Amino acid sequence: MHRRFYIPITSTTRTYEGKTMRKLTKIGGAAAIAAALTLTACGGGGTPGGPETAKGQGAGSDLSKLISINEKPAADLEQGGKVTLPLGSIGPDFNGFSNNGNNSDNSALMAAINPVAVTGGGIGGCWKLDFLGKATPNKDFCESVDSKMVDGKQTITIKVNDKAAFNDGTPIDVKAFQNTWNILKSPDAGYDIVSSGAYEFVESVEAGSSPKEVIVKLKQPVYPLDALFFGLIHPAVNSPAVFNEGFVGEMHPEWMAGPFKVEQYDTAAKTVSLVPNDKWWGTKPVLDKVVFRQLETSAQIAAFKNGEIDAMSANTISLYKQLDGTKDSDVRRGQRLFAGGMNLNAQRITDVAVRKAIFAAVDREALRKVRFNGLNWDEPSSGSMMLLPFSEYYQDNYPVKETGPDAAKKVLTDAGYTANASGIMEKDGKPAAFKISNFGDDLTTLAFAQTLQNQLKAGGMDVGIDQRASADFGKVLGSREFDMSISGYTVGPDATDAVKQYYDSKTNENKLGDAELDKKIADLASIEDNAARNKAAMDVEKEHMAKYFSMGVVMNGPQISFVRTGLANYGPSLFQSLSQVPDWSTLGWQKK
Repeated sequence: MHRRFYIPITSTTRTYEGKTMRKLTKIGGAAAIAAALTLTACGGGGTPGGPETAKGQGAGSDLSKLISINEKPAADLEQGGKVTLPLGSIGPDFNGFSNNGNNSDNSALMAAINPVAVTGGGIGGCWKLDFLGKATPNKDFCESVDSKMVDGKQTITIKVNDKAAFNDGTPIDVKAFQNTWNILKSPDAGYDIVSSGAYEFVESVEAGSSPKEVIVKLKQPVYPLDALFFGLIHPAVNSPAVFNEGFVGEMHPEWMAGPFKVEQYDTAAKTVSLVPNDKWWGTKPVLDKVVFRQLETSAQIAAFKNGEIDAMSANTISLYKQLDGTKDSDVRRGQRLFAGGMNLNAQRITDVAVRKAIFAAVDREALRKVRFNGLNWDEPSSGSMMLLPFSEYYQDNYPVKETGPDAAKKVLTDAGYTANASGIMEKDGKPAAFKISNFGDDLTTLAFAQTLQNQLKAGGMDVGIDQRASADFGKVLGSREFDMSISGYTVGPDATDAVKQYYDSKTNENKLGDAELDKKIADLASIEDNAARNKAAMDVEKEHMAKYFSMGVVMNGPQISFVRTGLANYGPSLFQSLSQVPDWSTLGWQKK
């Protein structure tokens, strides 16, 4: 299952915005397109006044325009070298399968040291994605994954790489698959999982001819196949106590497997240093060191200008202008795999009428103008949390057609609210009041929050701003310590896992939904035809949004990365890498 990750609205880190498992992000013909796909890199240090014109793509368009990585073969790179990259937060919970560890920064960190357990973002466990989102077996871990009907049951046979093992020597075999299934199959087993995904439909996981052959039998068919074992959990993580609390402040590198290993986790300096993993059986990395540093946005700007870090995102004009012209830097530009802007906590904004009024009050076009001001970026208005407008399966599901202050007040009036002496709509003495949580110190993001605040106030609501540091993002979102957050989720190429994560009443964090929708979600997982299955998922989203109003799509947005000149195989990569590193073994510096 691919979990989608929380992302803040403006991610100044190596943004991990991507596939099907929930990771909050600070504020997601193919064969023909793939054959013609070219990788490009924008050179120079940018142009005064803002970047070159670019736009989000619609259905059937050329997605190569959304990729920019300076692609080079490993043979053309210097052997060795060091790359330093920023993160908005490091930890405190390093378990990416748990709600508290389910964020884009954590996944970006783990992609290099623990791809066996990364739960989305181009590579994880048995699977890897190409730029367009097509999944194939990741042969470092799973040499083949085959499905057929046996005695009326879908049966999946997985051939595990004979060399695959965790860093502590534990083989990656049937025990890891069984443990992954046992933990993820139900939200009622005490594990703080993000979503059970397709694992609830698994009947058994057994060894075949050897522990390296895994036989998976399904209660009902499951599609796509990469809904299962996109990420594997070490057999030692075998109790709710270890799963929920054991990774808080502890990285547990012994339970990892990947091309790099942890050299040092310095909690005082807020850095994690990585070196090549001598136990890695796959392709050896070009670099001999990678350092991640936890930095607020303003500190990242100074660090990049001073040559202390080698890349950072500049997805707002305030960031872009401060970085523009930096010596020895390139600008690489593409699509953020992000959807969101308004993330509502229904346990705190409990009245559905207030949530609907929020949707009605918001002028999404005005918010996009604030967010993309000066970036020369134009995009179709997005109406789905699960797919981007360029997807052939996309449909606009935004649930409110009449918008503006009067429309919002009408929603509240119809629900029994009246204006008090201060002009705030209230019901039974309780005003429609809440706060917007904003993360980081970027000025454009703050302007977005203030514009949103003013729109909601005009709609009769009492709205404050809860300003937080970037480092608080994972904790606040994971523990649901917010009313409304300016954030969203990663977007993948298929809506099947996302529809369950977001809209199943048993698994979505707001616990919103109903038995009828839950059944539709369970049934659609068995639809083999990709178009029909995604249409069913999108129809569920449309119905859920119109009933419950929990997540509002304001934007998708560009990914604009300032990158040190000469750094190869890094940048906006669509679905192949939501952390902007398509292949950690080929990340490196061009020969001079």
